[in-house]
Amino acid sequence: MKKKALMSWSSGKDSAWALYQLQQNPEIDLVGLFCTVNKAFDRVAMHGVRVELLQKQAESIGLPLEIIEIPYPCSNEEYEKIMGGFVERAKNNQIEYFAFGDLFLEDIRKYREDKLKDSGIKPVFPIWGMPTDKLAREMIRSGLRTMITCIDPKQTPKEFAGREFDAHFLDSLPETIDPCGENGEFHSFVFDGPMFKQPIEIVLGDIVHRDDFVFADILPKSLCAAREAAG
Repeated sequence: MKKKALMSWSSGKDSAWALYQLQQNPEIDLVGLFCTVNKAFDRVAMHGVRVELLQKQAESIGLPLEIIEIPYPCSNEEYEKIMGGFVERAKNNQIEYFAFGDLFLEDIRKYREDKLKDSGIKPVFPIWGMPTDKLAREMIRSGLRTMITCIDPKQTPKEFAGREFDAHFLDSLPETIDPCGENGEFHSFVFDGPMFKQPIEIVLGDIVHRDDFVFADILPKSLCAAREAAG
């Protein structure tokens, strides 16, 4: 019997690629996505992606999305209480696996494993240990398309915000930066790829500096058209 799983969804390329691996796994029944959202800004934490775009991703994937609202600011105690409640609901719905798009950060993996220990839900890591230089190129060759929505300017030149994650982007990265941004150098939003039924039409909005990070605002094309029509 297939194991029921939920995908921890960030809106970015790594969770999208992990989801793609699960879509091809005959032993997994992928039944939904979940994503934490900053309640004050109505956006994905760190990625800065609008909830409307999250919903469009879920529609294109063809899976229900549960948005978990996190207050801002949020203490570790508050965060763990909120996530503990979500884990309990998932368990009551016979979920057996949570899948994550982590690549090689041992401390993050251990944190996830520790928090799910004895919960009845097992964490799985479909792309764990894949060499990020090869993985990044494989993603692009597969047709995955993603925009860089957030960068840490202490690690990555600010000019990379708002660029598409493509071969030219990878060739331009300084050698100190992981090709998949696994050390927090940058975050992304996927708008097309083999895990989607149809691409999401987007346009690039403002690029702003906030809370020591540089964010590129990605807008649904439909929203821009509505604004233009309204004058």
